[in-house]
Amino acid sequence: MPVQIAEHWFETRRIDDDITLLWEPHVVPLLRCNIWHIRGRDRDLLVDTGMGICSLREAARHLIDKPVIAAATHTHTDHVGGHHEFDTCLVHRLEADRLRQPRGRSALHTRDSSAEELQKLRDAGYEVGEELITALPHAGYDLDDYQVRPANAAIVVEEGDVVDLGDRRFEILHLPGHSPGGIGLWEASTGTLFSGDSIYDGPLLDDIPGANVEDYVRTMERLRDLPVTVVHAGHDPSFGRDRLVDLTTAYLKRRG
Repeated sequence: MPVQIAEHWFETRRIDDDITLLWEPHVVPLLRCNIWHIRGRDRDLLVDTGMGICSLREAARHLIDKPVIAAATHTHTDHVGGHHEFDTCLVHRLEADRLRQPRGRSALHTRDSSAEELQKLRDAGYEVGEELITALPHAGYDLDDYQVRPANAAIVVEEGDVVDLGDRRFEILHLPGHSPGGIGLWEASTGTLFSGDSIYDGPLLDDIPGANVEDYVRTMERLRDLPVTVVHAGHDPSFGRDRLVDLTTAYLKRRG
């Protein structure tokens, strides 16, 4: 059990005038999701919301001054824990039910995980110990009390739908493979892609429940041809077009 009490749960970094990155430093890398806030003229966009251990809305109160859409790139626990704090949530049709009725992790430790599941994560390149957080959010916090709360799937999207912030428009790309309803949010005018877990600069997971290698191969082929300037991913640092080509090519060589 972690004994340290976190002074604060979220870190933030301004990327540019409109984009801010938030993350949970006391969550282990496997589950440390990138949370993206994009400021728009008429409304804001949050791409993923982390684990939901502490209030994201409170941590981001200095950023949010207008209506906000909380988009789920997919519904794995580490990406939708804070969605219940927002009235307007966006999710792909194939995972809308899971946002409304969360399934998956119900504790912040691995004692109930199978040896096979843990070995797959370690083989992929993740260090997985007994606890999934390195500090407690407050004294007396019980790792067994963790749960993801239901959220309002107000906007159910498909490939080609558009999220309009007034001065910025993001097209929904259906990018299955890591999960059935994985999406990216693509702004063609700037070459900006918020990719979720369809691609990130770390160990990609395609041997987990709900994943499909054939779908992932098609997604990688699609991403390799996308004229991106920058990819803001679901985990790990952002990267540009050259690194996107390297990552997709490596995956296709391994799995294609």
